[in-house]
This record gives sequence, C-alpha cells and structure tokens, in this order.
Amino acid sequence: MPPDPPALTLRRAALPYPAGVDPLEAKEINMSNTQAPVYRLGVDVGGTFTDLLLINETTGETYPGKVPSTPADSSIGVLNGIASLCERHAIDPKRITHVMHGTTVATNTVLEGKGARVGLVTTKGYRQVLQMARSFVPGGLGGWVIYNKRPLLAPLELTIEADERMDARGTVIRPLDESALRASLAGLRGQGIEAMTVSLIHAYANDAHEQRVREICEEVLPGIPVSISSAVIPEMYEYERTETTVVNSYVRPIVARYMSNLHREVNRTMAGVKLHVLRSDGGLATVQAAQDKPVALLMSGPAGGVTGAQWIARQSGFHNLLTFDMGGTSTDVALIQNEVAQTRRETRVADVTVRAPSIDVRTVGAGGGSIAYVPELTKALRVGPQSAGAAPGPAAYGKGGEKPTVTDANVVLGYLPASTRLGGDMKIDLAAAERAVKSVADALGKSLHEAAEGIINIVNENMFGALRLVSIEQGHDPREFALIGFGGAGPLHANALGRLTGSWPVIIPPGPGVLCAYGDATTRLRDEASRTFVRRFSETTDAEVRGILDDLATTARRTLVAEDVADTAQSVSYQVDVRYHGQVMSLSIDLKLEDFERDGLAAVARRFDELHTQLYTFALDIEPELVSLRAIVQGPETQVRAERLPKGGADASAAVIEESTVYVDGAVRAAKIYDRTRLAAGNRIAGPAVVCQMDSTTLILPGHTGEIDAVGNILIQPNT
Repeated sequence: MPPDPPALTLRRAALPYPAGVDPLEAKEINMSNTQAPVYRLGVDVGGTFTDLLLINETTGETYPGKVPSTPADSSIGVLNGIASLCERHAIDPKRITHVMHGTTVATNTVLEGKGARVGLVTTKGYRQVLQMARSFVPGGLGGWVIYNKRPLLAPLELTIEADERMDARGTVIRPLDESALRASLAGLRGQGIEAMTVSLIHAYANDAHEQRVREICEEVLPGIPVSISSAVIPEMYEYERTETTVVNSYVRPIVARYMSNLHREVNRTMAGVKLHVLRSDGGLATVQAAQDKPVALLMSGPAGGVTGAQWIARQSGFHNLLTFDMGGTSTDVALIQNEVAQTRRETRVADVTVRAPSIDVRTVGAGGGSIAYVPELTKALRVGPQSAGAAPGPAAYGKGGEKPTVTDANVVLGYLPASTRLGGDMKIDLAAAERAVKSVADALGKSLHEAAEGIINIVNENMFGALRLVSIEQGHDPREFALIGFGGAGPLHANALGRLTGSWPVIIPPGPGVLCAYGDATTRLRDEASRTFVRRFSETTDAEVRGILDDLATTARRTLVAEDVADTAQSVSYQVDVRYHGQVMSLSIDLKLEDFERDGLAAVARRFDELHTQLYTFALDIEPELVSLRAIVQGPETQVRAERLPKGGADASAAVIEESTVYVDGAVRAAKIYDRTRLAAGNRIAGPAVVCQMDSTTLILPGHTGEIDAVGNILIQPNT
C-alpha cells in the first residue's frame, strides 16, 4: 500500500488586481489595502452536510468549510459552521456583512409531510377544487391501477366556502356575505389549524374579496398566518393557484420559525449582517419575503449550484453551459444560455406541483451512492435509483456498507485512489469495494474490472439522459455548450459525460464540492410581480401592455427598496406568457424593452413563433393571445472577484504525488495522481490522470488534456 499523500486543502491565493479588472486580462498590480477586510458568506444546507464558503470581498480569498447538518434544526448546523470557519481562520465574525443561504427546509417539509395543518377558504361551489385537480395520474398508461393519491395538504373537512363571485375581468358578480363567512370560520375553531389559505375564483383580476376574507380570518382566528392567492400567485387557473397558495401555507410556519431563529442568532454574533435566502429561480429573497412567501424556496438547494456554476464559468469567458451536479444520491442538471439559466413557471417536489418560478433543473436518481444490482429474472445490470445513502454508505467508506455502489466501482477502477482521503480525513477501503463489486461480477460472469466499468458506463448513460432533457429535447445542441461538473462526485464523471454529449470544454471549478455555497454567496437580490391579462393581440395596444409592465415593475421594486437597494441600482427584465388563441398551454417569452418599444407586440409574435418552432417544429397561422405579464427586478451584481492562481508553464510535474494505474476502455493504463493545490495557471495534465483535492476528485480520460486557467478551473478537451 503506498503511503498516504499529504493532506489536501483548497488553494486560497489572493488576487493581485483591483476591482473592475478582467481576471483573464489583468496585469499583476501590487495592491496595498490597509483597511480591515469584509466578508461575504455562502451557506448551503444539505441532508448530510452543511457547506460554507467565506469570501474576502477585497482580495477574493475563499475559505471553504463543511460541518454535519442538524436536521432537527438546520440553523444549529449553520451557526456551528460559521463559528468553526471563523475560529479556524482567525476571522472576526463581525467582519461578515452578508450571509446568503440556500436551504432545503421548505423542500423537506413537503417531502416528509411535516407541514402545518391548513384550512382553506374557496368560492361557493369550488370546495373540492383540490380533489378535482387536473385529472393527471403519474405512472404512464397503467398508473391508474397502482396510483395512491397522497392526502391533500388542505383536507376537505377544513375547507369552507365564501358566498361571493368575481368575473374574469374583476367585476363583482355577487358581494361577499361576511356574516356567513364568520359563522363558517367559527366552525374551524378547535380544529388545530396552524395556517389559513384563501383562494377565490378570479381573485387575480380583483383581490378585494380576498383581502377582506383575510381580515375576517385574522379577527375570527387570531394568531394564525393567512396566505391569499392574489398575493402569492396572481395568475389564472384556479387549481394551480389554489394548490400553490396551500403549499405556501403548509410550509410557512416551519420556514418562518426557522428563518426567525437563524436571523436572531446571526444578528447576535454579527450585528447588522444582511441575511438573504436563495429562491428557486436563482435570485435572493429577503428574510421577510422568505417568511411571507416560502413557496418560492422549494428548489433553493439546486439553484445554488447552477448560480455558482454560472458565476465561476463567466470568470473564464464561458456563457453557454450545461451544468452537471452529481452528489451521493442524485444528479441535477440544467442549461445556461447567454449567461441566463433556463427557468420554468412550475416547481415540482415529489407529486406536489406549484406555480412558482424555478431554474429548470432536472434530477435523475444517479449518484455516488447509487446501488448496482443484477435482477435474477433478467440478468441485466442495473444501477440505482436506490442509494446506500450516508449510512452505511458505499462499502469503500468502511462504515458497514456491503452493497456495490458507483463509488465502489470508481475505487476498483482506480478513479478514486485508495491512497486519497475523502474530505481530508476519511480513508478508502479498497478491499471492501472489491468485495462489493465482485458480487456483480460473479452474477454477470465478468471480471472485476469489467463489472466495475459496466456500472460506470450505465450510470453515465443515465445522467446523459437527464442532460438530453434540458438540451436536445428543448431544441438545443449540446455541442454548442460547455459542460461544468461539480458536486462531490461530478468531477469523476464529467469527462465521460463530455464525451457522450460532445460538450467541450468540460470545466471543473476550483471548489466543486462547495460550489452551491459559492453560488449562494455570489447571487443577486430578486423579486417579481405578475398579472394575468388574457387578450388577443388585436384586443389590446402596445401602450396598454407597456403601462401594465411599468406598474408591475414598480410593485416588484418595493421589496428591493426595503433592502436599501436604490432604484438606480436595480435592473428590470420582462416576460410575457403567450399562446395561440384556442390553445390551453402557453410559452414564456423574454421581452426586451428596446424591441418592444420599436416593434411592439409584433416583436412578441415573432419571438413566440420562433420558440414554438424550436420546441415543436412548427408555428400556426393563428392570432397569438397574451395570458400573463411579468416584471422581474434584480439588485446589482455581487462585487466578488474570483481567485487568481500564480502563473506556471505547461509542465505540471510539480503537482504529481503518486504513480498509479486506472482501468479505462477495457484496459489497464498507467496514470498519474496530482494534488490540485500545487497546480498553477497554464499547467497541462495529460490523461489518464486523477486530480485530488479536499472536496472532490477529478478524472481525466486517455486522449484528453486538462489545462488550468487563470482562475483555477480545469478545462478538459479532447486531444484531437
């Protein structure tokens, strides 16, 4: 057994250039800064670990940290991580001015079914709106045979009707019967209700009745938070609007309590610190916005990785990306085009779908802990979606796991060297990994290496399928995008995924295991306002549409102004939802104001036809129809600079720590193992090679070369 390599830590090199200078073009300038530094902290809470990344806003130095998560109260893990990180690097916590936080609290509340007991007020005649839903049954043609519908988040026995009615243009058809409503609400006393939802028909067009129902709810049921649909999602479609608002109520007490505790404790040690939470759409929400509208946080966790990937790739001049985030249980992928992550208007968690914007992240049950097995009936190798999890984990972790996993296959093939230390201190048990994979090899009648490579090839194909969903199936050619791999296991498989997709270069960021925390620290404040406006293009005017967009922008700006972001520092973008008249579903079109001012709705019609053709291969000679209008307001970009590595030549031999072998493409090949902290900008690493660091391991395949760029990314390209 070769000796243990030296402990690996992330490089923390200062940036020798002033703010505003392009890191790829900057000259080395001697900076003198006598002021005490200030820091920005990104925190990403996962199911097993809480990742932290502290950034010196002056120099760009980064300080990564990882502590165990505390599921009973995630704020404890966050505070433990901050204390540990500051103590280890002798940093005064009071120098931290901003804390950006990605959280899975809302997601886990839905997944675990541990949310609030929710009461619901609907318009008379619509009491069963959640039961009727959209008649969608998951599971294909045979799904109806085995589908067990989960209990509603707002049960029928806690649903009451308000005698009122609006029409689709917001005109009052029947006034609200307040006395009857009070009597119905009184009947809910003693039912253990913890949150109330109000969702009335056509409230998106006129919220007067919903506002009054909320006031009455607060009088009759004091102390219970009330969510109204016209504030949460003021858009048409009564089921989606009701479900979204109910989910908001369902997670609201838990998220509010968590955010309140965290905000209080953070302020106790870092007085005056700005705490923000990552939204599902990749923007930041204030504490108050997160407490009032937690449904916008359901995909907060995956959004951090996409935002971090977008930021670090931009430092190297890459604007079109496929992101590939591989963890222990699953892999998340997304597409970024022209520095903008693709988004969708729906967010799905388990079998709960809400109308809330989120980055279009697709997830597949393939990760380092995915279990490989050979069914007795078919004798065909399968990998996942079952996972060994964190306990006992893969056999190679030496914690009692015996089932063969993707991680074990990587160990057997030499991609994850037995001499490295996971996380800096966890030893790898090669013998245990070989025993686990041997069970698959025996079942298949293959050699140990052949079975391990089969496991890797299958999991790579599974992840390739997810990448196809966000690229090819959306009308994008993956060969026009770079692929950025991160997460604990992503860099081990990224080169192979680049080979499958044709996406080059494959980018491995400096800290792939803590990139989600990096994304949290470098994202921007964001809010939006929307309004349903169903009109054929011939039924409205450019001026009317522009007036509504201006009103929506004014509404969205208020949240940022409350956070001391001046109007002049805010940027506004617009979206319109459009369909052909007679269609049910619509497409979201990004609207450039200069195009609209020049060509009006005609520019929208052209863009809609183009997008419809891209997605469905055809456009119709039918008049388009507006469905919804939307204004999205963002704060200024975070002024944080990426670290800059010292310059070196092409020779990377100074970073070699070990000679080894790997099994690739059916053959054993000699390979070198590198310590990433010793690499310099300009170094070139010829495959096959393995690059080790504290939070992840990178595999460079034969016939490929990885080059270290100025900000520390490994850029992997095929040799020919």
